[in-house]
Amino acid sequence: MSEREFIPVRIAVLTVSDTRRLAEDRSGDVLAGRIEAAGHVLADRKILPDERAEIAAQLRAWCADKAIDVVISTGGTGLTGRDVTVEAHRDVYEKEIDAFGTVFTHVSMAKIGTSAVQSRATGGVAMGTYLFALPGSPGACKDAWDEILAKQLDYRHKPCNFVEIMPRLDEHLRRK
Repeated sequence: MSEREFIPVRIAVLTVSDTRRLAEDRSGDVLAGRIEAAGHVLADRKILPDERAEIAAQLRAWCADKAIDVVISTGGTGLTGRDVTVEAHRDVYEKEIDAFGTVFTHVSMAKIGTSAVQSRATGGVAMGTYLFALPGSPGACKDAWDEILAKQLDYRHKPCNFVEIMPRLDEHLRRK
């Protein structure tokens, strides 16, 4: 049996923060660096404030863009009043990837113990695009990428991965 060839995916990165700018966006830098080092395409990168409607609008715009396969956001997943990224993601999702948050919590427990319960990392699908919301710390972004996303966004990963089902994510929208 022949080995599968790598298929690069096009990934947009959104940092959600009321205070960060590109120059001090360490979490966005971690994601962008890992995306490109893995051979994927950094399709776009933005920073938005913690405003639910703005975040959801950007997610929808990227989902509608056929040049973007995956969106990863960082920041705004905590428990404070301004943390609205998870709600914005869920405003957009057609389907939630429930196990993503569970697996992220499992990975985080090994690093930060019970503090992992404070994260609300989430994943979902909308308009044929994968969406993932990660905490705003560089360590959380490293853990999510290295332990979950690097594997699931690699077509060569077995027994299964997100890339191999990408062509079928929006099959319900096609005419029969």
